[in-house]
Amino acid sequence: MSKLLSQGHRPESVTQDSENAGALNELLSIMRQLRDPVAGCEWDKQQTFASISPYTIEEAYEVADAIDKGNMDEIRDELGDLLFQVVFYAQIAQEQSGFAFADVANSMSAKLRRRHPHIFPDKNGETILPQKGQWEQIKAQERLSAGINRDDSILANVPLGMSPLLRAQKLQQKCAKAGFDWDALSPVLDKLQEEIEEVMAEVNAPDPSQAAIEDEIGDVLFSVVNLARHVKVDAQSALRKASTKFEQRFRLVESLVRAQGQSVKDCSLSELEAFWQQAKKQ
Repeated sequence: MSKLLSQGHRPESVTQDSENAGALNELLSIMRQLRDPVAGCEWDKQQTFASISPYTIEEAYEVADAIDKGNMDEIRDELGDLLFQVVFYAQIAQEQSGFAFADVANSMSAKLRRRHPHIFPDKNGETILPQKGQWEQIKAQERLSAGINRDDSILANVPLGMSPLLRAQKLQQKCAKAGFDWDALSPVLDKLQEEIEEVMAEVNAPDPSQAAIEDEIGDVLFSVVNLARHVKVDAQSALRKASTKFEQRFRLVESLVRAQGQSVKDCSLSELEAFWQQAKKQ
């Protein structure tokens, strides 16, 4: 114990590590039982990487939603659901002699140490001073060592599977780091206005093209993301909050309408607008 204390570890941290290991082993054991070919759950036994992938994305969004609400119990539960996804993948991979959960954890630990050479010493016990662009340089070296085809574009490795809003943000951030960015807000706003005008030009064309309208709408959305980035707002978070606010207000409109003995479908637009303004005040 004296050795642990001398290394900066407190006795309670040792207990916590033991509890964490026990909890994780229990979860891994449950996952093996669920996938047992004979006594396992029929649904769990049928799942593959591809079949549970959509659930992983859904669980990640539910974590973000719980964080927005600020409810620690809900955050804990949603993180558990997300962790279960990782355990599920690892169990399937182990059955296919691909890798095990320990390989996933060890790989992540090695990556974090490798990408933080200013925190963790190398094999010679030395650390280096933090350098600008260090993270990206280390990632590029990792890809080279892994034999991944070199992509010299500054836009390399922005996953296509990202949500469109987040991907737009990432692409813009990478370009900005390379100097391809406006240094003032005015041209950003001008570009947004230009894109809106182009949408209306397509909408009002003698023979409107739906494909062209879609293309211009995409440019507007991309410009809005650019505006959000320039004023240091996370576009995804802002849109998620706006959607939540709209939902709360519309649900209140429904309550106000019902209190008048009416149905939303039976109300005129002007009546609904009046209820909407009342909901905003509340």
